[in-house]
Amino acid sequence: MTVRGQFITFEGTEGVGKSTQIANAADTLRELGVDCIVTREPGGTPMAEAIRELLLAPRNEPVNDLTELLLMFAARAQHLHTLILPALERGRWVLCDRFTDATFAYQGGGRGMPGEKIALLENLVQGDVRPDHVVLLDAPVETGMARARHRGELDRFEQEAVSFFQRIRETYLARAAADPDRYAIVDASASLEQVSARVSELMCKFQSHLL
Repeated sequence: MTVRGQFITFEGTEGVGKSTQIANAADTLRELGVDCIVTREPGGTPMAEAIRELLLAPRNEPVNDLTELLLMFAARAQHLHTLILPALERGRWVLCDRFTDATFAYQGGGRGMPGEKIALLENLVQGDVRPDHVVLLDAPVETGMARARHRGELDRFEQEAVSFFQRIRETYLARAAADPDRYAIVDASASLEQVSARVSELMCKFQSHLL
């Protein structure tokens, strides 16, 4: 009988280094002999990536908050049932750049959408599926946004005001504080070497707990 894989998500505001640390985490796990895949949200499948383009593209037309929320979960439903769950059932570990915590943080904390509406969609789309571990890369908003600006042209979300991202960060930290056994907060304002070492340490810990 195949043992279900672990579902690990990486969360944080803009510019905290999620892409770098997911790649680092995957390298660490593979060195430990763990079969893993890396994916992202919104996105991860061709259809979900098409929805991602709709969500991130700057546009003159105002995007209704409910439209944004429903598109996020539409992409998630496709991603979860087409890629994530089949991989987990085959015993593979799934490392995902953002998941539903991001929706609570961005659409909930940032946009002010009621948490009950988000939770309703979470249960509809995911059932009882939740990440086994959440790695929250945390840094002051100003630090992250300065890094994001250096990456090039900003997408629709990255163009929001600093206060928007401050609310997002506060929501992330509140969710982590409410479930400390599942969330691991990593100081993303530290040096790249320090952050990478901490993330690698977490991957070793997650793997050893299953032995």
